[in-house]
Amino acid sequence: MYLIRVLTIALAAMIGSHAMAQEKLFSGPQPGEKLAGFKVRGFFEPLAGKELDFVQQAGKKPIVLVFIHDANRQSLRFSQILANYSIGLEGVHTGVVWLSDDVTDAENFLKRSGHALARKAPTGISVDGREGPGAYGLNRNVTLTVLVGKENQVTANFALVQPSIQVDLPKVLEAIAKVVGGEAATLEDLLIVSNYKLQGPLSILADRDASNEDADRYAATIDALVKQDETAGKELGRVMSRLSKTGMLSKRGTARAQEHFKKWAKEYGGTVSP
Repeated sequence: MYLIRVLTIALAAMIGSHAMAQEKLFSGPQPGEKLAGFKVRGFFEPLAGKELDFVQQAGKKPIVLVFIHDANRQSLRFSQILANYSIGLEGVHTGVVWLSDDVTDAENFLKRSGHALARKAPTGISVDGREGPGAYGLNRNVTLTVLVGKENQVTANFALVQPSIQVDLPKVLEAIAKVVGGEAATLEDLLIVSNYKLQGPLSILADRDASNEDADRYAATIDALVKQDETAGKELGRVMSRLSKTGMLSKRGTARAQEHFKKWAKEYGGTVSP
C-alpha cells in the first residue's frame, strides 16, 4: 500500500508539473485589445531625458513594443536583433521599454551595457517602475513581452520566459509581416551572428554613423579574435559570404568599414562583392 501511495503521489506531481509547463503565460494586452499610451523617459540620444509615448507617436501605424523585464544575454540579444530589424522597416514604429523600480540603476546599467542593445531604436525607462504601465497588466515572471500592433490595437502578443532566436523570433517576424505586408524576414535575412564576441564589433561596423577610427579599432578587435578562435573565423566567413552573395557587402556600414568587410569576405568567405 505504501508503495502504491508513493507512486500515486509521484504521478500526480508529474502531471501537475507538466500542466504548469503547458500553461500559457499571459503578459500585457492580448490580440484585439486596445494599445493604451504610456510614458517612458528616453535614454539614448537624441531622445535622452525626454518624456516619450511610443504608442501616441505611432498613431495608427504599425508598432513593435519590446518590454524588457529581465536583462540577460538572451533577452538583450533578442531585443537587439528585433529592434534593429523593425527600425529599418518603413512606416513601422519601434519602442524598447526598460522596466525597473530604480531609474538610477537602470540608467547605470544601460550606460555599461548599451552596446548590447539597438542604440538607434527609441529606448526608454518606464516611469511606472518594474510593473510597467498599469493598464497593460504585464507579467513580471516573464523575461520579455513583445507586442505587435496597428491602428491602436494589439495584433500579436509574445510573453517569453526564455527568448529563443531560433524558435520565437521567426514567429515575431511573421506577426510583423502581417501588419506591414509582404513576406516575413528569415533569420538568414537578418544575418544573425551566433558568436557573441563578434556581435558587438560587427554591429558597430555596420553602423553608417561609425567614425573611421571606430571602424579601424573594432576591425582590429575582430582580426585579433579570429586569429585566436577558429570558430569565430568560420562564423565571420559565413556572415561575409552571405553579405557578398546578397549584394549587401557594399551597403552595410561606412566606406571604411566596407574595406574591412571585403577583406574578410575574400580571406574567410572565399568571395568578394564586386
